[in-house]
Amino acid sequence: MKEDRVRALSLIDEAVGAGARLSAACRLLGVSVRTIQRWRLKGGGEDERLGPRTEPGNKLSEAERQEVLDVATSPEFRDESPKQIVPTLADQCIYLASEATFYRILREAKLMAHREPSRPPSPKPRELVATGPNQVYTWDITYLRSPVRGDFYYLSMFVDLFSRKVVGWRVDEDESMDHAAELIRRICWTEGIEPGTVTLHSDNGGPMKGSTMLATLEKLGVVPSFSRPRVSDDNPYSEALFRTLKYRPGYPSGPFEDIEAARAWVEAFVEWYNHYHLHSSIQFVTPADRHAGRDVGILARRKAVYEAARAKRPERWSGSTRDWTPAAEVVLNPGSSASLQAGKTQKRSAA
Repeated sequence: MKEDRVRALSLIDEAVGAGARLSAACRLLGVSVRTIQRWRLKGGGEDERLGPRTEPGNKLSEAERQEVLDVATSPEFRDESPKQIVPTLADQCIYLASEATFYRILREAKLMAHREPSRPPSPKPRELVATGPNQVYTWDITYLRSPVRGDFYYLSMFVDLFSRKVVGWRVDEDESMDHAAELIRRICWTEGIEPGTVTLHSDNGGPMKGSTMLATLEKLGVVPSFSRPRVSDDNPYSEALFRTLKYRPGYPSGPFEDIEAARAWVEAFVEWYNHYHLHSSIQFVTPADRHAGRDVGILARRKAVYEAARAKRPERWSGSTRDWTPAAEVVLNPGSSASLQAGKTQKRSAA
């Protein structure tokens, strides 16, 4: 309509007057520069396009269109696609329309929706909240390259959700639920875990859901928790930890010489990660300090340093000092609105 074109010209003039390029303004409105120039010459003008003067010669009549619908929805063909219907009709010496025409008519009649009930989505894992160490662990397995092309070493690593401390790891030549069961037994002994106090979250891999592993968890009183099938971000903390490991300076660009070399490298990484790495998501203290509760004193001393610096040179501070409050609880797979914000950062804050 002419009013719409005049309005478009006004918006273009306003944008160009504010410093925008004509081409960029036209792109936002979905028109070309030549179209705007033509409209401007005619002061808006009416739509002079005449459109088709006659109907297409190959247009189906209403009766033919209804026949296509009747065939497509008949008991014989209602569960078949046009790609199956058209050849079957041809075998019966019948031609009504092409596959494309069948699809077009079915779309126009709003008959292209999926007819079978959709598979219900997998239920989201229950929300896990850690307010202290040794409450929630997550674990996973990653590959480490071996000297033999196509063969790998398997690194199993358990991390505490609250403190981000690596509480246990092992490198093996094969992926086995027996290895995982032995590792969780050692972790529970080392950390002094009491039955019923720890939940262990993992994905749905064979070692995670194997009978030996599940029986061991039941014996130790460790509650298992699993990600949804084929969902990649239900276990973000372990995934992010592996990314930190493989992007650590010094991680070999080629394969490890042997399994002992792989174990030595992982041991050095865990020592650095637990005791020297200042983790951004726990107020830049080490996972070991957070795990042992030393982070409270460390952060209190930092706050005192900042307060003293502000008192000495108040003109350098426009507001309050940096917030050195210890990190709060950690939520895995949040399921309520109260914990939604915490969940939004769980992937990027994991490592």
